[in-house]
Amino acid sequence: MCGLASGIAFGVTAPLAKRLVADVAPVPLASLLYLGAGIGLGLLAVARRSGRGAREAALQASDRPTLAAMIVVGGLVGPVLMLVGFTHVSGVAGALLLNLEAPFTMLLAVALFGDHLGPRALMGALLVIAGAALLSASPGEVSADGVGVAAVAGACLAWAVDNNLAARLALRDPLAVARWKTAGAGTLGALLSVGLGMRFPSLRVAGTALLVGFVGYGLSIVLAVKAVRALGAARQAAFFAIAPFVGAVGAVPLLGETLGPRALAAAVLMSGGLVMLWREEHAHIHTHEALAHDHLHVHDAHHQHVHDQAGTGSEPHAHPHVHGPLTHAHPHLPDAHHRHRH
Repeated sequence: MCGLASGIAFGVTAPLAKRLVADVAPVPLASLLYLGAGIGLGLLAVARRSGRGAREAALQASDRPTLAAMIVVGGLVGPVLMLVGFTHVSGVAGALLLNLEAPFTMLLAVALFGDHLGPRALMGALLVIAGAALLSASPGEVSADGVGVAAVAGACLAWAVDNNLAARLALRDPLAVARWKTAGAGTLGALLSVGLGMRFPSLRVAGTALLVGFVGYGLSIVLAVKAVRALGAARQAAFFAIAPFVGAVGAVPLLGETLGPRALAAAVLMSGGLVMLWREEHAHIHTHEALAHDHLHVHDAHHQHVHDQAGTGSEPHAHPHVHGPLTHAHPHLPDAHHRHRH
């Protein structure tokens, strides 16, 4: 459910970003969106520390290069290209073009990072993407020029890289990953805007951008990291492909645009694809190599170990632990414990 919720949270902000970019240049707007996310997630982190939630694995010094790349590629390059593209396309077209993020992410995840999609999941992913593509191909119902299409496609490629980098940090605290990424991207964008002499908008417009950023970039990123942990980057991308459809539907009341009759057919395709993804089962004999790491877990078949630390009795909990070699067969997803060759 985190994968779907992440896509919905991002999708509803696409037409809102289209409205905002009419009043704010892409770079300062991107900085406001990510600053809003960083501020909101910072407040959530403070609230969590005052509660009694389970401890997540903290970010490590070795994670800094990955996080820095996510800040630049996913937090600055991606949103700026998207907003530039949105100045050249309609709200419906801009939202629908975001479906390119899913196939780009899958291609990178499967080809370079060892993710796996079974036949049913692959067919489901293709149905979801086909539904979004059907909407995008509706003649006379959307408008876009070459610059806009190229810019949004570039944004999707940047976010595909970002998604696969996020998979490397999937076992870390999702709130910490999202908070540092958004705060870093927002700060970097603000400094770049000031350096380039770009103007920031009025307090009313800025406040709206901060709120949109908290929902569409802050909460969405936290949910996406949680989903990547459980599903792998490729399958999460397929679930996230609901975002273009949500954004296109939202453009109707928010921007006064229209959707033609193909929207219903696309909805059927996407719904069928999501059902296939939900029902995907993948099981075979596989071997886990010895591994030492730290993440939130319960004592399932992969986590049979003795505790030598106080405060680790309740579950779920996080602490450094060692996985011994293990060979077995069971239904599984390409999560952090199941990235193996097939």
